[in-house]
Amino acid sequence: MIKRDKDTFLEIIESHKLIIFKICNMYCKDTEDKKDLVQEVILQLWKSFPKYDESFKLSTWIYRISLNVSISNYRKLSTRQKYFDSMSHGNMVVAVDKTQDMEEQTHLLRQMIDQLNEVNKAIIILYLEEKSYEEIAAILSISKSAVGVRINRIKKIFKEKFKSLT
Repeated sequence: MIKRDKDTFLEIIESHKLIIFKICNMYCKDTEDKKDLVQEVILQLWKSFPKYDESFKLSTWIYRISLNVSISNYRKLSTRQKYFDSMSHGNMVVAVDKTQDMEEQTHLLRQMIDQLNEVNKAIIILYLEEKSYEEIAAILSISKSAVGVRINRIKKIFKEKFKSLT
């Protein structure tokens, strides 16, 4: 039984902060917006802490709330940018070299992930975090088979994009 006090909550946040930072980093590009998003995620975690269902792992609960808040924020920012941003944030074309280092490949992967819709982005982030299909399904409240289908589709899209760049 987890204590539902401030100190316990702060310990949980400290031990799971990388989850929060990774999710926020994937859904938000601007540094100040990322800071705001991290604060919003932690606030929502605090608000839902008294209702935390201990039948779920803490990491599952944190992923679920972090993703829900991040997706909501992403949609809000996307709508705002559509109406108020005069600069186009279209697809960037990146030439892939055979000697490309890991940092460049990671950057390219991030660009491809950024082009996915919110749910597919969440799925691939969790997949890259080496979460099982069962864990991904639990975090996103979708079926295990839907997770498998979406991951296979995303992999196919990524392979085609990598091929077109080489």
